[in-house]
Amino acid sequence: MCGIAGLISLHPETRIAPMLEAIEHRGRDDEGTWTSEPIDQNNRRVCLGHRRLAIIDTSPAGHEPMLSHNGRYVITFNGEIYNYRELREELRSRGHQFHTETDVEVLLAAIVEWGWDAMDRLNGMFAFAVWDNQERTLTLARDHVGVKPLYYSLNPGNDDAPPTLVFGSEIKTILASKLIQPALNPDGLHQFLTFLWAPDPNTLFEDIFTVHPGSLVQFHDDEITFREWWDVSFNDIEEGRSEAWWRERTLETLDRVVKMEMVADVPLGSFLSGGIDSSGITALMQRHVNGQRVSTYTAGIESQDLRYDIIPDDVRWARRVNEQLQTDYHEIMLQPSVAELLPKLVYHMEEPPIDMAIPTYLISRAARETLTVMLSGMGGDEVFAGYPRQLAMQLASAFDPVPQLLRRPLMKSVAGALPGGLPGRLTAPLRNAKKFARSAALDFEDRYLGYGTYFTDQMKHRLYSDEWREITRQYDAYAMHRSYFKSVKNAAPLNRLLYVDLKTFLPCLNLMTTDKMSMASNLEVRVPFLNREMIEMAARMPPRLKLRGLKRKYILKRALEGLLPDDVIWRRKAGFGAPIRSWLRGPLRLMIADLLSEDVVKRRGLFRPSEVKRVIDANFSGREDYNLQVFQLLGLELWFRAFLD
Repeated sequence: MCGIAGLISLHPETRIAPMLEAIEHRGRDDEGTWTSEPIDQNNRRVCLGHRRLAIIDTSPAGHEPMLSHNGRYVITFNGEIYNYRELREELRSRGHQFHTETDVEVLLAAIVEWGWDAMDRLNGMFAFAVWDNQERTLTLARDHVGVKPLYYSLNPGNDDAPPTLVFGSEIKTILASKLIQPALNPDGLHQFLTFLWAPDPNTLFEDIFTVHPGSLVQFHDDEITFREWWDVSFNDIEEGRSEAWWRERTLETLDRVVKMEMVADVPLGSFLSGGIDSSGITALMQRHVNGQRVSTYTAGIESQDLRYDIIPDDVRWARRVNEQLQTDYHEIMLQPSVAELLPKLVYHMEEPPIDMAIPTYLISRAARETLTVMLSGMGGDEVFAGYPRQLAMQLASAFDPVPQLLRRPLMKSVAGALPGGLPGRLTAPLRNAKKFARSAALDFEDRYLGYGTYFTDQMKHRLYSDEWREITRQYDAYAMHRSYFKSVKNAAPLNRLLYVDLKTFLPCLNLMTTDKMSMASNLEVRVPFLNREMIEMAARMPPRLKLRGLKRKYILKRALEGLLPDDVIWRRKAGFGAPIRSWLRGPLRLMIADLLSEDVVKRRGLFRPSEVKRVIDANFSGREDYNLQVFQLLGLELWFRAFLD
């Protein structure tokens, strides 16, 4: 686990140091650079940089950038290749020799042996860059689902300067090169307001993009080409298997990938929320520690921070799991100075943070005092259908036989009659009922998009200033989602939802947040549910085994029976978040008044001050649940101050 950076430009060696300094937090064990000879008549050079967090083979032999034994390839690598030992033995049988115990050396040999077809043999989480001295090509690669981030920017150049390419694990590395001037991306802003995040390859920064998960970006002769090397398929559903067979296969696969992802030469533990995903991971880890206890960390919320929030007590359930598993258990009670912490999180996130960023950062910081690697239960919802919206989509389909002429006004009336943001025990049920009523009036794709929308097109129209309303008129925030729906149009409805989540929500929000918040503390997080073997096994499973009636993640829960208490397995799902509603009304109230004042909003020029005030007032009065929208507007202003002002 590391941070990487690099560029192709004139005199790149003068720019790489500040780029690596910007991601010092991602790897404090070692630092390295490599610079090529001139690669063209313009005297451009390639420079690769690396910050190392040593996990496997912690000796100096793992120093990067690393050259292949034939001298053709140079690599800077971030992540882990879990099946590197199997690949190493196969490559040895083909005549390759190895001088380290690193997965990076194995990857280089695999590229030498198979070229870029080697990608299909990899099982891991990674982002890396490879310079090919022979073909004069720079290749950027990202793992199958985007566990590890990777950004790039291409400056096309002009008559006075040739094109430049800059890349890095974080956007800060690109900005630190001084080759790209930070500017707001209108399309990215439009998407951020819609979803609280932007689908790949967009970011909030103009001309800075992500490498798509499961893809290569290649730069050759001043041209960029794209190549997809992996995609999940739902075309091979195995209908003839029994439920008992799938229970056994699910447990067997999960156990195997957990063991696979526990390989490390440094202390390792797990997050433990008391939910089915993290608890199942922890239970299986216990099988592979030779009688030792797995170190577990859970986060709790102080009661005074829950006045306006209904957040399940994770600590209670984590203790219940620990009673059975007897782990080396640590509780972290969240008592952040939120107003002081938020600008720091914006800096590390490089975008407005969501609520889960706060507990993720705090628990990662605490765990890093004793551990270097943590396993997380993230991804179980995307693989086995655990989100409430997936169930709601299925329930809402019961309204589909009702003609649109009747359905739309009926459900609109129901939604309008329900309160949106009243505090108390009914907060979440009323909010979800309101969203359900709105979505039930829509067709399949629009229904899904409605569940993930925070600022609707109508709200954004009211929110934008005249200038920005005109600027954003050309953008469709939903275009990427619709393209993914189209690519799996023949799959079962549930699998279509899982596919779109896997391509958008998962990498662009959950994984990105987890990576940046954990790496801000120099902590590596692994996600066994998103292991390639796990995803591909689940993709062959009949959808009815994932969502059965009202039971989400049905087959996973059945598979873990006997390993965990039944009340833990069948408890109601609880999201991993923070008491944003309470914090907005408490420690963040003065910050809202300051940073979202009429003068500040007017000076920024993006939004109408009156509409910003309306959203804030509607939220605090309880007329609407706009807490995440207000939190996003606050984060956006902090982002401007951190990166553009």
